[in-house]
Amino acid sequence: MTIIYFILILGVIIFIHELGHFLFAKKAGVKIFEFAIGMGPKVFSKKSKKSETEYSIRLIPLGGFCSMAGESNEDEQNVPKDKLLQNKTWFQRFMVIFAGPLFNFILAFVLLLSIGLIYGATPTKPIIGAIVKNSAADKAGLEIGDTILSINNKRVNNWDQVMMQLQMIDGSKEVSFVIEDDNDKEKTINIKPEKIVEDDVVTYRFGIGTGSKRERGILPSLSYASSKLMSLTQSMGSTLAGLFTGKISVSNVSGPVGIYNVIGEQAKAGFDSILYLTAFLSINVGFINLIPFPAFDGGRILFLIIEKIKGKPVDSKVENMFHYVGFFLLIGLMILVTFNDILRLF
Repeated sequence: MTIIYFILILGVIIFIHELGHFLFAKKAGVKIFEFAIGMGPKVFSKKSKKSETEYSIRLIPLGGFCSMAGESNEDEQNVPKDKLLQNKTWFQRFMVIFAGPLFNFILAFVLLLSIGLIYGATPTKPIIGAIVKNSAADKAGLEIGDTILSINNKRVNNWDQVMMQLQMIDGSKEVSFVIEDDNDKEKTINIKPEKIVEDDVVTYRFGIGTGSKRERGILPSLSYASSKLMSLTQSMGSTLAGLFTGKISVSNVSGPVGIYNVIGEQAKAGFDSILYLTAFLSINVGFINLIPFPAFDGGRILFLIIEKIKGKPVDSKVENMFHYVGFFLLIGLMILVTFNDILRLF
């Protein structure tokens, strides 16, 4: 079942991403050579007689692409000039590229909304709903109903920000919590987390949680989906910043092998956990693709912004070389991340 979930989850996320590029390219009148899900040899393919677009499913369920005429800013043989991507208006080209990440965020919102409507919306405001007896938080004096305002002077507005801040703390030191109690009084509580070592992995436990309260209905679900979408996106930004500053190690980043293991664990928790993980991964894909790095959609958007500022396109050879170098750097990073994932298995 883990293999099936793995293929379905990545397949859906990639399909939606490429569908965004595909639909906006079609709307702009760009010729599309192939719309593929997966990589490697073709398992299935069918060519449209009307548009001559080939639709294919490939063997390896990791990746996918929408091959468009003029995508590399070069003329394609036997393709009319008005069908080339680089000959479209600036806004049309921007939307074709931006639509992929946009559709990932839309997918995440729909999935989070579905969780709220079907299973009930969990609280997003950082109000403590559960405290483990005799835990570090219990001994320090935190109480159910307290609202966490900040952690180590970092403002937090939702549980995802709380989790992110706690992940980045130095567990050997006390952590400063500013909380607001039921009487709207603010106070500072310092907590030394409990050190937990499992399978040579060190974590720090405070003993607080959201509790099991869930709200039902369209309005709570919309609020939950919107808040979660925003907070998970902010968490991605914090994670990226942590990687650049060294607060988060590259060894903590997971690739396909790590994702496979996480899917296996989430599948045991129920289908709502699978939906949540899919939304989380879709946000990851959308966010990462907007980073202005070579070979990402964000890298292509960066060149469009430069073009807008300069008033003319960047030399196609320079841009293509930029993306080629970035692609090989990504392959190297993928190998490193996959190696770390495999090491964590043993």
